[in-house]
Amino acid sequence: MQLSHGGETSPAAAPVARWSVEQVLALAPDAASRTAGGRLGTAGPWSGTGGDGAGAVWGLCEGSGSTPYRTVVDLTGPAYHCSCPSRKFPCKHALGLLLLRAADEAAFRRSDPADWAAAWIEGRRRRADGSPGSGAAREPTSTDARKRAERRAERVTGGVRELEQRLSDLLRGGLATTERAGYGLWEETAARMVDAQAPGLAARVRELGAITGSGPGGPVRLLEECGLLHLLDTAWLGRERLPEPLAATVRTRMGLPASAEGPPVRDHWSVLAQYDTPDGRIVARRIWLYGRESHRTALLLSFGAPGRPPAQALPVGTAIDAELTPYPGGGQLRAELGEQFGAVPPAGPPPGIAAAEAPAVYGNALRDDPWLDAWPVVLRDVIPVPAGDGWQLADARSASAVPIAPAALSRPGLWKLVALSGGGPVTVFGEIGHRGFDPYAAWDPGDPEEGEAAPAAARSVVPLV
Repeated sequence: MQLSHGGETSPAAAPVARWSVEQVLALAPDAASRTAGGRLGTAGPWSGTGGDGAGAVWGLCEGSGSTPYRTVVDLTGPAYHCSCPSRKFPCKHALGLLLLRAADEAAFRRSDPADWAAAWIEGRRRRADGSPGSGAAREPTSTDARKRAERRAERVTGGVRELEQRLSDLLRGGLATTERAGYGLWEETAARMVDAQAPGLAARVRELGAITGSGPGGPVRLLEECGLLHLLDTAWLGRERLPEPLAATVRTRMGLPASAEGPPVRDHWSVLAQYDTPDGRIVARRIWLYGRESHRTALLLSFGAPGRPPAQALPVGTAIDAELTPYPGGGQLRAELGEQFGAVPPAGPPPGIAAAEAPAVYGNALRDDPWLDAWPVVLRDVIPVPAGDGWQLADARSASAVPIAPAALSRPGLWKLVALSGGGPVTVFGEIGHRGFDPYAAWDPGDPEEGEAAPAAARSVVPLV
């Protein structure tokens, strides 16, 4: 990403309707910029925010001086321009502006660009379109969008080839060399992937830095993650030969923007779980739904600006008559909540499976998305029991069991589950992955049998996160 402050990237990529918090943070040149940008991701320091509907957003950010910093971002590049003196690209003001938009799009009223932003936006788009002279930039066409997408794909490919070379050098030198290089090796590599406009790759590379020096088992985990990165690189380079659902998954894993598409699915959706995951000052909220007629499990994902919870909230145990539009990609469960037609009486738990079947369900999901960490399942008739230093869910009807994921062992929800069970079988919803089963909700064993109507209160479901 070649920028000068007053600066810009070379043009690439199709216009982006809205970026997620993860996509914005993946652009940060270093950890300090992510932290500083997060502090500016609230409405407080901003004024005069707006967008033109074609990918440009702008705003004035209060700073230490008497004059606010003028910040404008063209998401079709992306490209950034800010009046601050920072030599980091994007600067913290550009990151803050994009984080605010990711959390509160309503703060960016559609309008003509402010005078101070218009000249930069028009000049950049003239250069992107190859238009001579100083006239107004012409309207973008589908051909323009395709060319920008092709240019971005070329940059991503360049980043992928560079990453492959670095992985090869790492394996030739031995994984032990990463201990001496420290986190800086991965941060510098991640910055190169940001330059290549592959924020998904950048995020996965930064995760490698967290594994380095993590103690016993670290080298094995590092090798596994390097293998998954190599698989993702190979899939990108051969994406034209992949089935379209898998190709869409690869694009998503690379960090290319995607929107919900396809016909919406109307159903009576039961709310199975809702929980927040903090990422610094940003909060990601995940809501799991189950459609009674479609038998589909869907994930609603939303984000809150620093200091504010996400706006989307659905109480666990309730049910809604609503439309959901799925996102593209093989094995993708994420969906966008559309029109809601009202609340409906809640029901009992979805149909469950035995504990012995859960690993195979996760394995099947990996065929559609090899980079999945976990997959949602409902386990029926399982009993939480101690197992060595941890816990497991034992099948009440057989000798099989699944371990409870280490992340769940320190949460109060585990003890809620143990108390709810009382040594007897319960039905539990959660995610099964290579680290075990992470329980999110359980149903009172005294409720009606699965498939029958439950009382219209949410007391039958016990949240565990």
